[in-house]
Amino acid sequence: MKCIYDNSNVDNVISPALVYYKDTIIDNIKLSIKIAGTAGRLWPHVKTHKSIDVVKLQQKLGINKFKCATIAEAEMVAMAHAEKIALAYPLVGPNMKRFLTLVKTYPDSEFFAIGDDFDTISELGKIAADSRIKIRMMIDVNMGMDRTGTPIPDVEELYTKCTALPGIDMAGLHCYDGNHHEPDINDRMAAVKETDDKIEMIVSHLKAKKIACPVLIMGGTPSFPCHAKLTDYYLSPGTGFINDAGYSNGFKDLLFKPAAALLTRVISHPSKGVFTLDLGYKGIAADPQGSRGELQGCPDAEAVLQNEEHWVFKMKKGHEDKVPPIGTVLYVIPTHICPTSALYPSILVSEKGKITGSWDVTARNRKINI
Repeated sequence: MKCIYDNSNVDNVISPALVYYKDTIIDNIKLSIKIAGTAGRLWPHVKTHKSIDVVKLQQKLGINKFKCATIAEAEMVAMAHAEKIALAYPLVGPNMKRFLTLVKTYPDSEFFAIGDDFDTISELGKIAADSRIKIRMMIDVNMGMDRTGTPIPDVEELYTKCTALPGIDMAGLHCYDGNHHEPDINDRMAAVKETDDKIEMIVSHLKAKKIACPVLIMGGTPSFPCHAKLTDYYLSPGTGFINDAGYSNGFKDLLFKPAAALLTRVISHPSKGVFTLDLGYKGIAADPQGSRGELQGCPDAEAVLQNEEHWVFKMKKGHEDKVPPIGTVLYVIPTHICPTSALYPSILVSEKGKITGSWDVTARNRKINI
């Protein structure tokens, strides 16, 4: 039952526990830099790990621009003295004033907001102008995911209109295309090119009108290798640095390795050929539909059911006598690492087959200080 995720010193580790494999994370960071061409071209998302220690690891390898989904994540990155920080989430309600406080509290970092609605951007601009500061604003472009963003045909008009707003300094376009799930890299490349060509047209039109659009942040993990070849813009992978079973199985062209596993223990043998782990869906992401993770070292075990604190497996016919003993430590690669990381206050760090320390999930909560 040995597997590459085993650690030799886990007798006193409370399970379930989230383990990050530092050497693999470093390899994944280096692979991202290789794909991008330079570390300076990367503008990665931090929502997968929410850890200042992972940010610092990326900074050591030359990455110093980051993208965030929450004010807490943005503050975490500012605490690491990042050069540029994009809050890639629409600002509404109290988050507008929180963002302004963030900008004023960390003047050494350059912050960017995104927006897709003129009235909302106007409101943010008014609040900023009243505080005698300017917000660097990027238009959030709907690249086809239909989650947030301005439809591509309306981007040029909105961008142009926003240039006249007080308190707003138009800085570019945020172009996340999480809708690209084409398993075949050639199909993905063709789909990405179709939208990238439209973005290029918008930028050229703005340039012709002498309207600056200096920053473009493109893609997510599956699509950023495509954008890397098609454009010279910034690239924004996220999940790939830690990676998970979902991306490893869904995108065979992406050579990132899973750098996280859940340490779990066998707690029961409720019937012949059946064993139960202490890893319910309170310890691993409950999305997407289907398998929530891949059990390592037990190729003949199949998941039967999962509850809040229990995960039941059954050995395939003919392998019932291979049930792992009660107390056995096993490892599961989560299908979706991002929400899994957010379930834990801290992460165990593994190096060369041993637990060597822990990292806080710094921005796990919605608020740090601001």
